[in-house]
Amino acid sequence: MQFRTFAIDMPTRFRGVNRREGMVVRGDVGWAEFSPFLDYSAAECVPWYQATLDSANRPWPDRVRDRVPVNVTVPAVDPEHAARIVLGSTCRTAKVKVAERGQTLADDIARVEAVRDALPLGGQLRIDANGAWEVGEAVKAIRKLDKAAQGLEYVEQPCATAKELAEVRKKVDVRVAADECIRRSGDPFRVRDLHAADIAVLKVQPLGGIHACFRIAEQIDMPVVVSSAVETSIGLAAGVALAAALPDLPFACGLATTSLLAGDVVAEPLRPIDGYLPVIRPQLDEVAFAKVAAPPEIEERWQTRLEAVREELDE
Repeated sequence: MQFRTFAIDMPTRFRGVNRREGMVVRGDVGWAEFSPFLDYSAAECVPWYQATLDSANRPWPDRVRDRVPVNVTVPAVDPEHAARIVLGSTCRTAKVKVAERGQTLADDIARVEAVRDALPLGGQLRIDANGAWEVGEAVKAIRKLDKAAQGLEYVEQPCATAKELAEVRKKVDVRVAADECIRRSGDPFRVRDLHAADIAVLKVQPLGGIHACFRIAEQIDMPVVVSSAVETSIGLAAGVALAAALPDLPFACGLATTSLLAGDVVAEPLRPIDGYLPVIRPQLDEVAFAKVAAPPEIEERWQTRLEAVREELDE
């Protein structure tokens, strides 16, 4: 299996980065992606690698739906920009990034209000703090943002730990969703055992692949939202396949993120149509890939990362 490295610019800074890097590879059944974030250690990258092998070499689970409802993701941009993103998305649900370093709660409120006004009648609005708040700060912010949204669908990862999520959940009337507490904790069921969340956010690569995520969804005893790790269309398609296979899917999924990238490795990126993504298996397009192929120094860094992960598995 030959891994090929990409480096794709991001027009708007997201998750602290302006460029998304990773690798794609063709296996026995199709293309797959390996793109752990740059701040992850070799040990933390192991499930991402296992997910890559799983998706490349094992058929996806049988689907129960042909398309998956998705939210538009709104970065921590100014209100006017946020509204344009929503209006251009075709989605009826929006996830708004809040608690960005260097910004204020007033900035978040203005962004949420702009998104609320841009959504169609009956649309849903959720927020994601990426674990940035302390408990007291989270409770105050959630109450104010819930009012600004005229009713939040849920708040994702308001604090860093499962114990803190449990405290917040007792003090607010908004549903709490767990993301990092599931994918980076080493124990995806701790949020269930602590009654720390109402919703589980599952991401295919960080959790070891589609089949591993499907088993978690069966056992975690709460509704699931499948979300992306800001992947190319090849990586996103695995998330769509997981969402399409789940027996119940009560919430829109966070998989419409190709808009965060300035390029892709396929000819036609996965983009929502009327708020849905189709269940397809994209193929790498050589012309598209040539535009985002990583320069030698980035290629070398990723080959080194790949070898470190393989060595981790051999230990």
